[in-house]
Amino acid sequence: MKTINVLFVCMGNICRSPTAEGIFRHIVQERNLSDSIITDSAGTHAYHVGEQPDRRAQATASKRGIDLSDLKARRVSEKDFKEFDYILAMDNDNYTVLEDLCPPDYQGNLSLFLEFARNHPGTEVPDPYYGGAKGFEVVFDMVEQAALGLLEHIQKRHLS
Repeated sequence: MKTINVLFVCMGNICRSPTAEGIFRHIVQERNLSDSIITDSAGTHAYHVGEQPDRRAQATASKRGIDLSDLKARRVSEKDFKEFDYILAMDNDNYTVLEDLCPPDYQGNLSLFLEFARNHPGTEVPDPYYGGAKGFEVVFDMVEQAALGLLEHIQKRHLS
């Protein structure tokens, strides 16, 4: 069986995309699918390369039983477009950056992450970086819904 590779992308790779990676990885592990689905996250900008996720993102995830402390920020690279089956942008600005970087043969692998969320009207995960702790809670809830929808999509399309 082919392994499905999933990459979550935001701007700096310290708030939204590591939260998405952590939540999705947690759900994948709970369902014993770690051998079938590989997760990673990256940023479109190199502001925080090598840093752990924002302490507020880690605290929010930790309160819900998810550990992000092993994650380190990195910038999206050219090889990511060939390596990942799903490259999921957190918002339209980062989607546009990815579109510009992505070779034509791999454009079909790009999506907005929130498109997989059930019962959520928006298409963008807001950046909580400049806000308070409440923003991280809101982002966590949005990302969790999208992660569940994404896993359902992958299971139907690739693992059934």
